[in-house]
Amino acid sequence: MSDCCPGSKTMDFSDSAQGEDETGARQSQLKQWPIQLHLVSPQAPYFQERDILLAADCVPFTLADFHKDHLKGKSLAIACPKLDSDQEIYVDKIASLIDDSKINTLTVMIMQVPCCGGLSQIAKSGAEKATRKIPVKQVVVSVEGGQILSEEWL
Repeated sequence: MSDCCPGSKTMDFSDSAQGEDETGARQSQLKQWPIQLHLVSPQAPYFQERDILLAADCVPFTLADFHKDHLKGKSLAIACPKLDSDQEIYVDKIASLIDDSKINTLTVMIMQVPCCGGLSQIAKSGAEKATRKIPVKQVVVSVEGGQILSEEWL
């Protein structure tokens, strides 16, 4: 991770207002930056003892109420098991989130396409590598219509 890119700087805005603004528009539930799994630091304050959502890159675009129904109250990391390189690093980061950040739960949201299953496998491998044991949930989202097809504990 390069320190010269301001987009990689760890930012925690969990104290920002939530709910709706004065116009009635819903506000974002994103409370940290960065979110890409290659760029996040497991030592960031917004991961400490939190519930984590690991979402495939396409998931938020498929679910109309992603922020309200799935992101609210969680810290976020995103990844693409088909396009991201150096995914071995992801297994170590997940293990570090579990052991060092002492996260409470890990929810992995993937699309119903076969390549997305790789993200669940990465999460499972990271959880198996970790010393601490936490609940890991997989949520599968349909490509058409953005419905939740299944939710299961891994």
